[in-house]
Amino acid sequence: MDFHGQKLYAPKHNKKRLNQEQVRLLERSFTANKKLEPELKLHLANQLGVPPRQVAIWYQNKRARWKTQSLELDYNTLQVKLENALSEKRRLEKDVKYLQEELRKAQEMMFAMNNYQKDHHHRHPPFVSCTSAGSSEEGGSSSFREDNVHDHAVLQIDELYACLIGADRPTWS
Repeated sequence: MDFHGQKLYAPKHNKKRLNQEQVRLLERSFTANKKLEPELKLHLANQLGVPPRQVAIWYQNKRARWKTQSLELDYNTLQVKLENALSEKRRLEKDVKYLQEELRKAQEMMFAMNNYQKDHHHRHPPFVSCTSAGSSEEGGSSSFREDNVHDHAVLQIDELYACLIGADRPTWS
């Protein structure tokens, strides 16, 4: 030691690096046994020609790397599952919006039909009249306005039906 309390000569570490064959043997051993038992540690140290402490440290480091890799794989798996779940959520939200809009349209049509029935004192939905303005099969005639109102009501029923079954166009026409 010098007068400042520092060592003049630092001891050298006599740890040698493991060669590829030694690492392969340790890898095979680690694959079979993740935990290093004292007997195995001594056996590997003798087989490799290194101190038992170096085998123990290698095992400790390898186990830490293995756990990290395992966590990364688990994280990536969860990330994929999350992305799939979010995609499914967006798809379902889109479906819900579409169905809510269809429901709103159906409710509007039902409301309009109820108002039409109240205004014209009908208990049943209007049907298409087969008689035209100029025919007198039943002895009477209908005006263009009444036929137009009936046609509009039938069109509303067609639209309501299409809305309820999810079609884009009425199927009754």
